[in-house]
Amino acid sequence: AVGELGRLALEQLRRGAAPRACEAAARKLNIGVDTVQHGVEGLTYLLTESSKLMISEIDFQDSIHVLGFSDELNKSLLQLYLDNRKEIRSILGELAPRLPSYHSLEWRLDVQLASRSLRQQIKPAVTMKLHLNQNEDQTAQVLQTDPATLLHLIQQLEQALGEMKTNHCRRIVRNMK
Repeated sequence: AVGELGRLALEQLRRGAAPRACEAAARKLNIGVDTVQHGVEGLTYLLTESSKLMISEIDFQDSIHVLGFSDELNKSLLQLYLDNRKEIRSILGELAPRLPSYHSLEWRLDVQLASRSLRQQIKPAVTMKLHLNQNEDQTAQVLQTDPATLLHLIQQLEQALGEMKTNHCRRIVRNMK
């Protein structure tokens, strides 16, 4: 049963949900379709999370030991994980969104000192041209803001960077790797 559910979990990762395959497996194993679907979803979750974190054999065994399965079942799950973790990581890598990355920044400070209707006014504006790389293509985004908003944005980013130095965030980042 574990081999069949493992095969279905890997097929679900490769091609998406396959209700007919779950129905066929349920008939073959003489259990309900919902039970098979939940088992496949749980096994898919276990394999993807373990592969994302690239946990070691010992950590994987400790993780599934808590579930209370038999030693034979734990060995089968471990072997399924070890045999397929590289493939699962490659599938997850293909599914990850490709976000643009920073290349360079050009900026300019414009100040309007007067207009026809107002002889004395000071209206500053910061114009930025952000160059990004995305899939080997370069794009540019032009942004314009006033200095007060820019200072607020800088303060918020500095606060976020400061929060990354807290013990709680360090623990989360360490577990994400």
